[in-house]
Amino acid sequence: MTCERAYHTASLLKNGNVLVAGGDGGGTIIYNTAEIYNSSAGTWVKTGNMIYPREGHTASVLPNGLVLVAGGGNNEAPTLNTAELYNPSTGNWTKTGNMTYGRAMYTASVLKDGKVLVVGGFSSNGSTLNPTEIYDPSTGKWTLTGNLNVARYEHTASVLNDGSVLVIGGENDITEYSPVYTIELYNSSTGKWTIQESLNKPRIYQSTCVLKNGKVLVIGGQSGIKDLKSTELYDPSTGHWTITGNLHHPRSYSTACLLNDGRVLTIGGALFESDPLISAELYDPLTGNWTVVEDLNSARQDHTSSVLHNGQVLVTGGFGPFIQSLAELFDPSTDLSTTVIDIKHKEGSQPISEITNSKITLARERNRSKLR
Repeated sequence: MTCERAYHTASLLKNGNVLVAGGDGGGTIIYNTAEIYNSSAGTWVKTGNMIYPREGHTASVLPNGLVLVAGGGNNEAPTLNTAELYNPSTGNWTKTGNMTYGRAMYTASVLKDGKVLVVGGFSSNGSTLNPTEIYDPSTGKWTLTGNLNVARYEHTASVLNDGSVLVIGGENDITEYSPVYTIELYNSSTGKWTIQESLNKPRIYQSTCVLKNGKVLVIGGQSGIKDLKSTELYDPSTGHWTITGNLHHPRSYSTACLLNDGRVLTIGGALFESDPLISAELYDPLTGNWTVVEDLNSARQDHTSSVLHNGQVLVTGGFGPFIQSLAELFDPSTDLSTTVIDIKHKEGSQPISEITNSKITLARERNRSKLR
């Protein structure tokens, strides 16, 4: 990439390129810059700057091809309620309607009707949010929808085949360890949330992936201070959870992506009070087993992973242990090779233990402390 980033977003555009926006550059640096990975040429180019610097935000590719970026925080505001749209045809950003609540470390999900559901996060006064909102691309406006039963941030949200949204994990209080083990399901027809059956092993900081058969795979995470190897499957037709194969290495804060052949790749992450991970593993839904693949070129946490149109997986940024400008490609056709793209490392980069930028405040500092 053209600069090092963590807590950024990466969005696969309709043309097959990837838009990377915002993020943490270390110290007091929070970016408003954005760049494009050209998947045909294998190169990075700068594109238009966002209106606001932000990290801990979300980015959603809308059915019309525009990218909605909302929320997060910067040095001027711990949380933002602003939202903006990126037009890949022009490379420019334009303002759109503001959210009702400023929020960071929340989730955004594109629903079947093209609207965007945002869930949870924490607000500028440090409170954790249970109000949820819907963005309508046809009007550019936000409207409140049903409240979560339990407020949370740093959870996961998965859009199911029937259009409902499954929310798992997170924490409830940014000042202390406060895991949320309640699982909730959003009905996009009624706007209501209902509590679902608990996991066999309650967890937070897990990654999730919706499989081609419609089931939801939940990977690793933490239970108390214990990092988990266990993985589970949620069946939307029954609402029940079943245990599936264990990871070879426990991990939290990893990414997970569905490959074109139906397997799931989980990448990096971290362990409790330990360094970021360099390993990656593949899950085969046909066998329920995990296979270790070749290590990344650099360990990383708070990175992104995107499945390109050619089936390869682009991994960008994160901490490992320095903030990374390094990007890598994983090729599922070999299950072995990762390719380094545009390696850069600024001499002024800071290790995680030295990063004190705090406008995302207590929540992110407490999470980073687990890596020291």
